[in-house]
Amino acid sequence: MGLTDIYKRQSFHPNIISIFINPFFLIRWMLLRKIRKFAPQLKGSILDFGCGQKPYKSLFTNATEYVGVDIENEAHIHDKEDIDYFYDGKTLPFEDESFDNVFASEVLEHVFNYEEIMPELYRVLKSDGEILITVPFAWEEHEIPYDNCRFTQFGIESLLKKYNFQIENMEKSGHFFAVISQYWINYLREIIYTKNKYINLILNAIFIAPFTVVSIVLTAIAPRKRSLYFNTIILAKK
Repeated sequence: MGLTDIYKRQSFHPNIISIFINPFFLIRWMLLRKIRKFAPQLKGSILDFGCGQKPYKSLFTNATEYVGVDIENEAHIHDKEDIDYFYDGKTLPFEDESFDNVFASEVLEHVFNYEEIMPELYRVLKSDGEILITVPFAWEEHEIPYDNCRFTQFGIESLLKKYNFQIENMEKSGHFFAVISQYWINYLREIIYTKNKYINLILNAIFIAPFTVVSIVLTAIAPRKRSLYFNTIILAKK
């Protein structure tokens, strides 16, 4: 495994190494714990909608088939990603009830045409199939201009119910202090980072890692106010 592969893995599966190289440790670590909790519940064939690099594929230990679909646009280059199918942003290239489950992580905030996409996700999901979704509540603009919205827990619940999904479980990742800590780290990153990724790794280890370590400790002991948080993780059923 090369350095690039190690960095990619640490980006989505952070461990202690990630503290020193990943400025987004807090949000990614807390999201990973939630996905790891729910992923084994999804069995059989799984469609990863907006799959990108398929960073969480290994967590779906009970999957018999794992298919990734994504859309190609100028905000996101997919040439180094493991995508099985591309779609036109409107219609998924699958027959009705093709998959036992659907997974969509950090995708729906980039969708502008819910009236087309949500019925498609419902269509390709088998009866009684489950859909596991994660969406951000507190995060910066990204993949501009393909960044539509942020969801409260009530917003994503309402969207799913509108398109006939039944909510089974819903949790939040992070809390008030964790979000404030991550935003401070993001601000520091914007100030000190250069265009050289190798220099940035050094800067991260020297300047950002200490803040990350302190944030981990304080986040663990700070009062857990959940009105401000990173992500909503929601499991729903067709």
